[in-house]
Amino acid sequence: MSRQDAVRALRGRLLWFVGDPYGVGAAAHRYVEDGLLVIADGLIRAAGEARALLPALPAEVEIIDHRPHLIMPGFIDAHIHMPQTQVIASYGAQLMEWLNKYTFVEEQKLAQQGHAEKLSRFLLDELLASGTTTAAVYCSVHEKSAEAFFAESHRRNTRMIAGKVMMDRNAPAALTDTAESGYAESKALIGRWHGKGRQLYAITPRFAVTSSPEQMAASQRLVAEHPGCFVQTHINENRAEIALARELYPMAADYAGIYEDYGLLGPKSLLGHCIHMTKREWRAFAEHGAVAVFCPTSNLFLGSGLFDWDRARREGVKVALATDIGGGTSYSMLRTMAEAYKILQLQGQSLSAFEALHAITLGNAVALGLDHLIGSFEPGREADIVVLDPAATRAMAHRLETARDLAEELFVLVTLGDERNVVATYVMGELAFRCSTN
Repeated sequence: MSRQDAVRALRGRLLWFVGDPYGVGAAAHRYVEDGLLVIADGLIRAAGEARALLPALPAEVEIIDHRPHLIMPGFIDAHIHMPQTQVIASYGAQLMEWLNKYTFVEEQKLAQQGHAEKLSRFLLDELLASGTTTAAVYCSVHEKSAEAFFAESHRRNTRMIAGKVMMDRNAPAALTDTAESGYAESKALIGRWHGKGRQLYAITPRFAVTSSPEQMAASQRLVAEHPGCFVQTHINENRAEIALARELYPMAADYAGIYEDYGLLGPKSLLGHCIHMTKREWRAFAEHGAVAVFCPTSNLFLGSGLFDWDRARREGVKVALATDIGGGTSYSMLRTMAEAYKILQLQGQSLSAFEALHAITLGNAVALGLDHLIGSFEPGREADIVVLDPAATRAMAHRLETARDLAEELFVLVTLGDERNVVATYVMGELAFRCSTN
């Protein structure tokens, strides 16, 4: 019997969500103080009280004891750039200058032999070390960048969404494709990788500023031909970007109208940032079921603005959370949620620990339409798991001496936590990362 076929169980404090705490409060989560998570064939078989589940397990079942740590579904990151891992922490620019001064320079290196493989290995290592088991990933304009990322993800059996960037103008010549080459290369990648193992494809016109009308039409063709694929792009991040997009597409109703006109707004469309949205744009998102992707650390780092989560909720728009490396400044979804909390506080909005942890597990799974596969411990879900030590740092341990209940403990984890809290990460029930200090 292979390890993938073996039954095993993880013991510890189990926490997962069955609904959105924003709407239903405590009924949205399940917490088991001494819990057992039973895994078979890479899937969740059962989750519940250890005392109830242990007697039914055969004697030969491997039980991995993570007590007193917290066991949760793996984190999900809805927007991250593989080519930008060496752009993170680049000083002193807002979006358009930052792209030209740093990002486009770095992305040209993806043409070099072996560079895409190096960055793909690094990114997946860093994600797993941060407890992130699924991400929506932008590769570079080079077809081989997406090929390298998918190959590395497939080797590790991680469930990833990724795509080759399509970009045929307003970028260095070495970083541009054409409407037809972008279409052909994307189509070939879809054929090789979408649905292979756990890999999923995202049709990826970078944003309206760098795609001509011809390329947007080519993206529309891809969406029509491959309705199971995702779409990922950017919108309303920076006022200068918005002005340029409107100048390039003067016939569109607004920025969202550009994507709408080309059939790129839909329930599988992930649009990063959504900061400076008009009322009509919010309504268009709601009408088409498009997902607004909130990228807290990059929005602060690039001085882009504050995402209005309450407005998205009022308008009925799905929201996903993301690190947006390399404009973002942390690979950790815990650190990302700490910054989300502060952004909302500045607008008189609140974010509880339960809401934050729901957002980066089941919430993001629902937004991505993958909640039937990932994001919870319901039976049949894929066993992507993160084990967390809420007292991993001296400051956190010191603070937790006065924690009065689970909600307060989790709030400390969300506001002070990062990759140092990750004890272990499992992918389809297999250990993919273990912290050497825990």
